Amino acid sequence: MSSTSLTMTRGMVLLFAFCCGVIVANIYYSQPIIELIAPDIGISATAASLIVSLTQIGYALGMLFLVPLADLVENRRLMIITALVSVASLLAAAFTTQPHAFLLVSLLIGASSVSVQILIPLAAHLAAEESRGRVVGGIMGGLLLGILLARPLSSLIADHLGWRAVFLIAAAVMTAIVLTLATTMPKRQPDHSATYSQLILSLGKLFQREPVLRQRAMMQGCMFATFSLFWTAVPLELARNHGLSQTQIALFALVGAIGAVAAPIAGRLADAGHTRVATRLALILATLCFLPAFIPPSNTVIALALTGVVLDFCVQMNMVLGQRAIYALDAASRGRLNALYMTSIFVGGALGSSLASALFDHGGWLWIVVVGSAFPLVALGIFLRSDRA
Repeated sequence: MSSTSLTMTRGMVLLFAFCCGVIVANIYYSQPIIELIAPDIGISATAASLIVSLTQIGYALGMLFLVPLADLVENRRLMIITALVSVASLLAAAFTTQPHAFLLVSLLIGASSVSVQILIPLAAHLAAEESRGRVVGGIMGGLLLGILLARPLSSLIADHLGWRAVFLIAAAVMTAIVLTLATTMPKRQPDHSATYSQLILSLGKLFQREPVLRQRAMMQGCMFATFSLFWTAVPLELARNHGLSQTQIALFALVGAIGAVAAPIAGRLADAGHTRVATRLALILATLCFLPAFIPPSNTVIALALTGVVLDFCVQMNMVLGQRAIYALDAASRGRLNALYMTSIFVGGALGSSLASALFDHGGWLWIVVVGSAFPLVALGIFLRSDRA
């Protein structure tokens, strides 16, 4: 199937969204169950969030060094190879017993999950200009549902079958995704002609050349730092201070999935020319969303859930608005533009999750609130400065 003879029908958008959601979920399965994994393989409680951080760092490295190949190598083949590595990595996680080996496997799970970031620019390439925001927003809705549903599914499976079953089931699902990619995805051979080293070196020039890319990358990096900080710390808060079981934590995380409605809304707002207004709203709400923690009776499960829903909505809206903006910069460089944008985001995510355990152990939920509010405030400052410029 050739991309030249294909347009993005509603069915194709749903297929792309489903594949993206399943693949990206691999990065988040460990997030709510680190308290189960860490003692079983000999990692201390303070270092437990390293499992999440290394998965996100692996994803960032994969985006920086693998995703740019989407501008050079036939896209479907590239996606299938990375998905096969993902299957192998998930199986390794299910059977690994050594702490260092598990951390290395976590890095590989992240790096091999980057095929979603080849799928999304491919969809932007196939979509008509006037509907690109809607198409990308629809696919990002699937991707973000994958992110949000990964946590409750992981908690439920771990509660009933043990944490290793999470990775075994994920490996089986990824095997089905490999078959789906091989049989239904269109082929796309990029027009760009360069060596791999030239492609990687061009990343720095692109980042330097495009101010919109730099601003969007920094803003969403800050937003994703808060997102990862919250969702890595909140299971610790719920388990230790509210006595919730893994199944109850799963139900809590399921509430956060409501925020996934932001993606298609953001795509339509961008297509209609409301990018800057919607961005300002997302950043302001993200800065304020931790306030329920200070409303008596403070720190209730309901207050935490409200923060989670609003934060998810804001992070997802800002992400889609940013993607729509950078895809409009240069059609021939979409793979690399997306790689730079998403790498910055997951560097922010890795920073947020790596801080979570230490902040929570030393300062409790108050420190999570303070740092979690500071990141989107920085993003708002970047936006207001660029708005004035």
